[in-house]
Amino acid sequence: METLAAILDLPWLVAFVNDYDWAWPICEMFHFIGMALLIGSVGWLDIRILGLGKGVPIASLEKLVPLGIFGFVLNAVTGIVFVAGNDAGPIAYLGNLAFQIKMLLVGIAGVNLVAYYFTGIQRAADAVPANGDAAPGAKVVAILSLVSWFGVIYFGRMIMYNDTLLYALGR
Repeated sequence: METLAAILDLPWLVAFVNDYDWAWPICEMFHFIGMALLIGSVGWLDIRILGLGKGVPIASLEKLVPLGIFGFVLNAVTGIVFVAGNDAGPIAYLGNLAFQIKMLLVGIAGVNLVAYYFTGIQRAADAVPANGDAAPGAKVVAILSLVSWFGVIYFGRMIMYNDTLLYALGR
């Protein structure tokens, strides 16, 4: 953790965030927009794979995935601003259990994405016509995706309540 904290120790970013009162709230807005794009696009795809909205072919929802990728990049950039621009230093986030769980869930979502696109599940899902059902493997990926991303949102909110989380876990 100390090595990562040293890499993210960017005094110019801390100064920027602290010198301009608008920097943090603007980043918060873009972080929210990024997550809305991500959940709005990938979430719709996952929900369709699970069988809701069967009138829409799965392949047509794949066209929204670039919006989700843009949202993820937006979240990554603003997230780095939050971690590196924090006046308490990056370790304030990196040592936070809720943040660590959030990042674990982002990693799980990433592995899930790789599994979806590189094991043939995506090609099989795209071949499902309107009113058709996706294969069980695609449904597992969709459930894991939804649980991961909503977990990211939940634990992202819990970052500010880390003491409560630790208390609930008996620490």
